[in-house]
Amino acid sequence: MALTLVTGGTGHLGRDIVDRLVRDGRRVRVFARSPGMRSGVEWAAGDLATGAGLREALHDVDTVINAATCSPIARRGGIRPIDFFRSPSAVDVEGTERLLSLCGDAEVQHVLHVSIVGLDQATLPYARVKLAGERLVRASALSWSIVRAMPFYYLLDRLLSSLAWLPVWPVPTTLFNPVDTSDVADHVLTCAFDGQRGVRAEIGGPEDLDLVAFARQYQDARRLHRKILPIGLSEAKARGMGFVVSQGVRGRLRWTDWLQRNDPGMRSAA
Repeated sequence: MALTLVTGGTGHLGRDIVDRLVRDGRRVRVFARSPGMRSGVEWAAGDLATGAGLREALHDVDTVINAATCSPIARRGGIRPIDFFRSPSAVDVEGTERLLSLCGDAEVQHVLHVSIVGLDQATLPYARVKLAGERLVRASALSWSIVRAMPFYYLLDRLLSSLAWLPVWPVPTTLFNPVDTSDVADHVLTCAFDGQRGVRAEIGGPEDLDLVAFARQYQDARRLHRKILPIGLSEAKARGMGFVVSQGVRGRLRWTDWLQRNDPGMRSAA
């Protein structure tokens, strides 16, 4: 049976991708710094940032789904001044370059790379790093696919939760359509195994709302009462910050439904 390697398989999106691969009865190997305990998958210990263990992880692999990334903003759940000046590239650029080279050596049949919608006009250093990694995939002689996704709901949740201590929330009025990782995982698996290659349809959430509306729905769901100060942004500034509306495939899970499923109060009560 064909073997699929998932990099970033212990992250939010990666876990959903692995879930679906296992559900579909596919052989799965997860490349991670710290192998997990989950049954039904093979674990390969290593680090994309250094290349440790990667050659061995690619042994007998037919398809690679590269869902690995290193976003300091996502890890900490908020933006710091340093994020406007630099972002680490060891995973998303050097790691991607190393992965592509070793995939060629291992005669991997298909590499699917997960990227982000709107990179071409985004100005944050992390976005520039992601774009550099994506360009390496596009220039590769391998058989490749690229799926761009909108920012994930869990990241929006972290961003808004970081504002909870403020009595007034400054929130941009620009439109965008974040998406749940479960919907992205479904789309990624379709693109990984339908035989098509190249730049695939991007994916966003089902609702085009401004961030103020998302923030109000968040406050309602979390039973918060904070004043929201709408901040207008120019179209160029909004796109530079990654606030765009995906024109591709639409996910199904709405923000309000995601908030209900991920209510900390309900989890603690259970």
